[in-house]
Amino acid sequence: MEAKLEQFSRKWLSLLVSGAIGVAALAAVVTIQLNGPFGSTATVNQKGEKPLPAVSAGRFKQESQQESLRLKMLKTMPSFGFDNLIADWTFLKFLQYFGDDEARRVTGYNLSEDYFDIVTRLDPRWADIYLFLSTAVSFYQGKPEIAVKLIERGTNALSPQIHPQAWIVWRTKGLDELLLLGDIPESIRSHEMAAEWIEKTPDGPKLAPMFRATAEFLRRDPDSVAVRFNAWSAVYYQTTDKLVRLRARQALVKLGAQVKKNQDGTEIFILPPRK
Repeated sequence: MEAKLEQFSRKWLSLLVSGAIGVAALAAVVTIQLNGPFGSTATVNQKGEKPLPAVSAGRFKQESQQESLRLKMLKTMPSFGFDNLIADWTFLKFLQYFGDDEARRVTGYNLSEDYFDIVTRLDPRWADIYLFLSTAVSFYQGKPEIAVKLIERGTNALSPQIHPQAWIVWRTKGLDELLLLGDIPESIRSHEMAAEWIEKTPDGPKLAPMFRATAEFLRRDPDSVAVRFNAWSAVYYQTTDKLVRLRARQALVKLGAQVKKNQDGTEIFILPPRK
């Protein structure tokens, strides 16, 4: 799991400070997701992958149900002033949950939003966790609208004076809005806020112009279909959750993708050239 997290941090921080502003460059950024930001790409029913014994699958499902109940209880119980401590503990539990690849192949990542609902409610100023939130909830769970709502707890609670890396929250929000939601006006605003928040930091002279250039590019050319196609394709192929796959499939079809099947029956999506 440590290797997963190290790769995640390296790739996502690289993406956050990237100055790429063209559609082709932005689409290339999504290959980070295609390679799996927490590790290698997770696909469903890969050839040669042995099915888990029924006993193991049943145990994973039972553990997931028990963890769901614990999280629900944690949401309703008072914190007695230990907000940060409970947030830290919950995030550590999330890392353990996310890192269990074998269990996630059976149950999916459906508890991710519950973990981050608790963490961001108790400690919304914890800037570093929003990187994990975006990928876990937006890409692995296929719920970018939920991720953005949780990220907004950070944009509301943070400022450059509170945390020097607070700009990351706006940049993360802007990428979710661009890549999966296709909400170009909000993505423009998020990138402009990221530029404003980073401006007076040591990295400001280098990165603020890049974020503003991204916003300006989106104003000139708001067509992000190719970028969103690659992003939703990543969601479709890396999830084991049937509902998440269905949502990703619907999003791809809505973007104009053609659905075909290859020789082994796996669905593939083709985006026709735009006229």
